Amino acid sequence: MLKRTHNCGELRKEEVGSTVVVSGWVHSYRDHGSLVFIDLRDREGLVQLVFDLETNKAAHEIARQVRCEWVLAASGLVRPRGEGLENPKMATGQIEIIVGEFEVLNTAKTPPFDIDSADTVNEELRLTHRYIDLRRPAMQDKLRIRHKVTKVVRDYFDDKGFWEIETPMLGKSTPEGARDYLVPSRLARGAFYALPQSPQLFKQILMISGTDKYFQIVRCFRDEDPRADRQAEFTQIDIEMSFVDSDDIMTMNEKLIARVFEEVAGVKVDLPVRRMTYKESVDNYGIDRPDLRFDMKLKDISEIAKESTFGVFTSTIGNGGIVKGLCAPGADKFSRRDIEKTLTGYVADFGAKGLAWFKVAKAEDGNSLVLASSIAKFFTPAQQQQIIERFGAADNDLILLIADTEDVVNKSLAPLRVKLGADLGLYEDGRYEFVWIIDFPLFEWNEENKRYDSLHHPFTSPTAEDMGKLETDPAHINSQAYDLVVNGSEVGGGSVRIHNPQTQAKVFDLLNISREQAQDRFGFFLKALEYGAPPHGGIAFGLDRLVMLLTGTDNIRDVIAFPKTQRGQCLLTEAPGSVDETQLKELNIRVQKHQS
Repeated sequence: MLKRTHNCGELRKEEVGSTVVVSGWVHSYRDHGSLVFIDLRDREGLVQLVFDLETNKAAHEIARQVRCEWVLAASGLVRPRGEGLENPKMATGQIEIIVGEFEVLNTAKTPPFDIDSADTVNEELRLTHRYIDLRRPAMQDKLRIRHKVTKVVRDYFDDKGFWEIETPMLGKSTPEGARDYLVPSRLARGAFYALPQSPQLFKQILMISGTDKYFQIVRCFRDEDPRADRQAEFTQIDIEMSFVDSDDIMTMNEKLIARVFEEVAGVKVDLPVRRMTYKESVDNYGIDRPDLRFDMKLKDISEIAKESTFGVFTSTIGNGGIVKGLCAPGADKFSRRDIEKTLTGYVADFGAKGLAWFKVAKAEDGNSLVLASSIAKFFTPAQQQQIIERFGAADNDLILLIADTEDVVNKSLAPLRVKLGADLGLYEDGRYEFVWIIDFPLFEWNEENKRYDSLHHPFTSPTAEDMGKLETDPAHINSQAYDLVVNGSEVGGGSVRIHNPQTQAKVFDLLNISREQAQDRFGFFLKALEYGAPPHGGIAFGLDRLVMLLTGTDNIRDVIAFPKTQRGQCLLTEAPGSVDETQLKELNIRVQKHQS
């Protein structure tokens, strides 16, 4: 077999006159009679092969039979294409290889879709034939970037004295948060392992064990419905540090992200990354992961609206709700139908019962601004001016308002803001805005179960100044948690952990986790806390989401080599699937058939 000397995509004018051997897949072929041209592809790119009837008759005859995706090796002389024949769309477009010898290493069936037009093909077809889909240069590039990110991460943490330590895949089920994936044990009949949702307890135990600084690129599993940016099986960059506070952790890890973006994407991140409190984020953007590439802050106008005569607003405020909205520049883009059908329908998906609006226009005097809409008559000229000033509105702007509970208002306006930012072109592609969200509440009230839930997880430490509120005012405790948000996507989150057994016990009490339940779920960890746990904390970054940002895709399946569908299926291997009855008997499992 001919042994490769160069990758297809790396040949340049400097190699003219050299004899080279390249190997790869036939990307395209053109039969011009006495000349056959084949574009050969490997992961580094394309190169043009030329089969000349006069140079090598035997090779030329075989080349006329070659088809797309056949696997070839070819030896030949590198020559310039000549003036007017160069292809600027190819990195190797200035040269070609005149083939002297070649081998057909394998033939191929006609692919189920054309590689050049795969973006227009049904995704399920591409996932079923993932080995074809991954041959696409765009997919190869995403895999390359993913590899480069993990290399930068490993090099960075090695330089900083961290150890990469593996934690178990088979662990104990601790039913907190998402559902666990369970694995039956053959040796302990009737017992189950759980696949890790994260290495949380193990990495804390590593700190108790004195390892000081740990990281791991680790597979995690959550049995929850996949989304465009979430998979049931995903990868974390997991970090934990001892004898640190939240500032130490954020500083260490924002430098990691800055290095990743600079080395992988050539993007310089300004350090230190800005910080924003949870309250400020929710007040101004309706969400704890704001997209800061554009402004358009939300404004509460409840105190203005309650003085109006618009019944929807006044009754909502009287029942404890709020009136809040945003101001979108360029109202002339939206017709009344756009507003009342498209935008109102959009926010309805998030619980809003309606969407009030004003267009900002110049008054008849040509100097001042007024509000124009069917509800403007319910607001006095002075109230209209107050609204215009509150939003900093200008001529042709569009003010959109929602009246409801604070929760519904924020959950509806936050996605509307993002949609309008994209629709109006308020930010440039390739721009990145980073922010740390801090001072999260430690708990959130679960109205259905009449108890507190952890906003992050039950091992998150309260702030030092709020520690005393565990006994007196748990609803108003801030935590030492922090999330790193990029362009409205949470790419990482973590916290300083509770290292005091008494504090941990009190948090479990507030979460309505009894001592017996705590021992059953976390007993091994609680025992470890009693043997001298250092102050410690950490963070985990979603590797998949990070690569999504760096490659500009909004589909997480694009950056995972072998992903699952929205239904949690692998179309390539047809997993999950049935297993042999003998295997079930070994595991003492009986599958109950559904009654139709």
